Amino acid sequence: MANPVSQSARKTLAIKNILYKILNTLLDPYPHRSFVIHLAKKYKPGSYEQRLRIGAVERPHYGYCVYHSAKLAAKLGIKKISVLEFGVAGGNGLLNLEYHIQEIEKILPVKISVFGFDTGSGLPNPIDFRDLPHRFKQSSYKMDIPALRARLQKAVLVIGNVKDTTTNFFEEFDPAPIAAILFDLDYYSSTVEALKIFDSNANENYFLPRVYCYFDDVLGTEVELYNDYVGERLAIREFNQTHTTKKISISYHLLKHRVIEKWHHRIFIYHDFAHNRYNDFVGSVEENDLSLEGE
Repeated sequence: MANPVSQSARKTLAIKNILYKILNTLLDPYPHRSFVIHLAKKYKPGSYEQRLRIGAVERPHYGYCVYHSAKLAAKLGIKKISVLEFGVAGGNGLLNLEYHIQEIEKILPVKISVFGFDTGSGLPNPIDFRDLPHRFKQSSYKMDIPALRARLQKAVLVIGNVKDTTTNFFEEFDPAPIAAILFDLDYYSSTVEALKIFDSNANENYFLPRVYCYFDDVLGTEVELYNDYVGERLAIREFNQTHTTKKISISYHLLKHRVIEKWHHRIFIYHDFAHNRYNDFVGSVEENDLSLEGE
């Protein structure tokens, strides 16, 4: 016979959890929106584009970066692009990328390759306080390489220290122009090495003139307490300080949305102002036509 005290304790805990969920829902500033998005994720009504627009897909930030970078490529007449993920860990993000790519290739006349960079053995030893050793530990986020490779359909794993793999990447893989990069390396030092991909000796045509970037570790919690002097934020800051015609900037256009999602603050755009196609017109004639109505 079950212990009546433990049964009572479990029942009390269950009730508390239900009340917490109810309270959390009531405190949601957009409860109806959250409920609709939950249903849309589950039942997938409408088109992929419609669901992506309202964030009713898994990892909407991944879909956003891939979709809009592919749109830019299409406007530039580029038919093949590459998407990179730095920091694959278990591989859930890479598998999710494959889903978004499958859907986006049905919509836009652009073929998309994807590459996942990782040591495979987890995080390296932090170099100093800039890598936030109070939050991250060496060997965390290990990968089961054979198991992940067996599940991947088109993504290519690039295994090794990012300092080495980015150096040899263009020569080894000859990728289509890079249109989006998802950074999730946790450390300042690793992110610095990953950002060097923009400084490679590769032809500038290996990149779109503007590259959508997602940085996972720029907000955090009361544990990380990210600032501009550690982690990914410091890596971005130093990159901008040491480059004249190449800059990484927050995507301010997302902040005009009526509802600001947390991931909106993690989307940045890499600009290469000296790129031979940076000034190519990609707007629409209609947007630039302010003729007098009724003529």
